[in-house]
Amino acid sequence: MELRHLRYFVAVAEELNFTKAAQRMCTVQPSLSQQIKDLENEVGVQLLVRSNRKVELTESGKVFLKEALLSLEHAEKAIYDARQIANLNKDQLNIGFVPVAEMKIFPYIMPNIRAHFPDIKINFHSLTDAHQFKALKKGEIDIAFTRYIDESGEFEHVQIFSEPLALIVPKDSPVADQRHISIKSFNQQDFVISDEDASPQLHKIITDFFKQSKLNVNVVQRSTNILLNVNLVGMGVGWSLVPAYVIPLLGDKIVVKNTIEPLPMIDLYASYRKGQSNEAIELILKILKEQFYMGFF
Repeated sequence: MELRHLRYFVAVAEELNFTKAAQRMCTVQPSLSQQIKDLENEVGVQLLVRSNRKVELTESGKVFLKEALLSLEHAEKAIYDARQIANLNKDQLNIGFVPVAEMKIFPYIMPNIRAHFPDIKINFHSLTDAHQFKALKKGEIDIAFTRYIDESGEFEHVQIFSEPLALIVPKDSPVADQRHISIKSFNQQDFVISDEDASPQLHKIITDFFKQSKLNVNVVQRSTNILLNVNLVGMGVGWSLVPAYVIPLLGDKIVVKNTIEPLPMIDLYASYRKGQSNEAIELILKILKEQFYMGFF
C-alpha cells in the first residue's frame, strides 16, 4: 500500500464521485478506479459501494477513511519536519512575502537578523497569499507575510498593521484639482482593480466596498500586480484604489485624492507553522511587535 492509494481513496470518499475525484487528483477515471480496486484487494474488504447513480462508503470504508486521513496528516508532518531539520542544518531562512513587506517590513527586520545571525542564508520568495500558505505547509518557507490569515488552524498569526486604501487618479483627470471628492463621484468612472487570483484579499475588499457603497464603476482593466495599477493610472486608463504603501512610488502623472468618506483598510499578517522552533523567526516577531506598538508601521 502506498500513500498515493490513500490519497486516491480520500478523494473518492470526499467527493463521492469518481469523475470529480479523478479531476481533483489530475488523473483519468479508469486509472483511479483501478487504484481503488487494488487498494480494496490489499485491505481485503470492500470500502466503497458503487452504482450508476452514486458512490457510498461502507462501514469499513468509513473507518478506513478516518485512519487514512490520519496517515496522510502524519506523512505531511514527517515531510515538513524533515525539511525543517534540513533547513536548520543549512542555516537557512526562507521568507515568503507580498510586495508591501518588501518596502515596509524588511528594512526594519533584515539589519537585525543579519546582526544576530551573520552566517544565516536568507532566501526571499515573492508569492501570492495562497501560494505562501501552501509553501508554509510543505516547509518550503519558514514565515509568510500575507494580506489575510489561513483558517485551517495549522498556523500562528501576528497582525502587523492595517493601512488604508488610497484613491489615485491621472493628473489630467477633472477631479485632480479638487481638494476632497465624494465616493459618489466613483459612479460610472473607469477603474483599474487588482485581479482576484493575483491579489484575492485586495480584490475582495475593493469589490465589497463598491457593492456596499452602491457604486457602479466601469472595471476596464484587472491588474496582476500593484505596479501595473500605478502605471495604468499614469497612462490615463482609469482610477484605482491601492494600498497606501504605494504612494511613494507614484510618478508626476498621478494624483492621490482625499475622499470625504473613509476608504477601506487592508491588513498585513506574519504567519508561521504552529510548534515551529526557529530563533530567527522569534527575533523577527519580537521586532515586528516592538515596531507595531511604537507606531512605526
